[in-house]
Amino acid sequence: MTVQNLMEQQVPHPFAQQAGRENRRDRAFHGFTMGSAILVLVILGGVALSIAVGAWPALRAFGPAFLTTEVWNPVTDQFGALAPIYGTLVTSIFAMAFALPVGFGIAVFLTELCPAPLRRPIGIAIELLAGIPSIIYGIWGLFVLAPFLQRTVQPFLIDTVGQVPVIGALFQGPPYGIGVLTAGLILGIMVLPFIAAITRDVFETVPPLLRESAYGLGCTTWEVVWNVVFPYTRVGVVGGAMLALGRALGETMAVTFVIGNAHRISTSLMAPGTTISSAIANEFTEATGTLYTSSLVGLGLVLFLLTFSVLALAKAMLLRLDRKAGK
Repeated sequence: MTVQNLMEQQVPHPFAQQAGRENRRDRAFHGFTMGSAILVLVILGGVALSIAVGAWPALRAFGPAFLTTEVWNPVTDQFGALAPIYGTLVTSIFAMAFALPVGFGIAVFLTELCPAPLRRPIGIAIELLAGIPSIIYGIWGLFVLAPFLQRTVQPFLIDTVGQVPVIGALFQGPPYGIGVLTAGLILGIMVLPFIAAITRDVFETVPPLLRESAYGLGCTTWEVVWNVVFPYTRVGVVGGAMLALGRALGETMAVTFVIGNAHRISTSLMAPGTTISSAIANEFTEATGTLYTSSLVGLGLVLFLLTFSVLALAKAMLLRLDRKAGK
């Protein structure tokens, strides 16, 4: 063996050294990303475990009746989560019923119909609305929106829709101004910028060639949006809607200002009510005794499971849509 062969065996080639460094960096990056993902799962599991431990005394004392009882009486240590659960679901459903079509319409207008000079100012205004603190929405709702609804909108609904059979029960009773209807409307206004901004962004990811081809075939704007844009971006649209729903389910201060904070279930949307988050915010500092505190933590556990279930259901729905699209 020559001296040159010995040197080639002992001295690594420069490319081999570079490949070794890249492999080490790649392994380090892989370990970092995996560790970050595992850390998220650990944090999520730790939060769920700590809430479950805190709620266990109430769950052990009341059992399944904790979820089906409306009574909430700290004096007699009787606690039921049915009224807050009902208020949370009703206000969130009303908020999404208001915000989804309006946000979808805003996104369609900005991407398909809006003149070019106006797109950026309107888009910036929507993003600024998303940055307003929730307590500001609550103060505005209490001092501006609630009196307006009490003087004009609610009397009109009582005299018109309130007289319709079946659904009229939802719009009967005195016009308090504050109540479930006002809280749902405030939530709808709060989540509207999220839906509009996310939907607009995903609509803009549609390749221009698809739009131009559809218009070239003679499609109207509605046909292009419904048959081209929406199928291409449905995952992003549903994801934005679920993000907004999660915000609505867990909103605290804005709802606390305008919902009335009454632990009871009423068929009328104009009556005062409560939500899980507003009940916790109002009463946690005043909770005395293990059972009272544990019941409030139990409300937090219900909200955690409710939000987790909604997001899991949305993920399952997206997977089903993807399978259908593959077929």
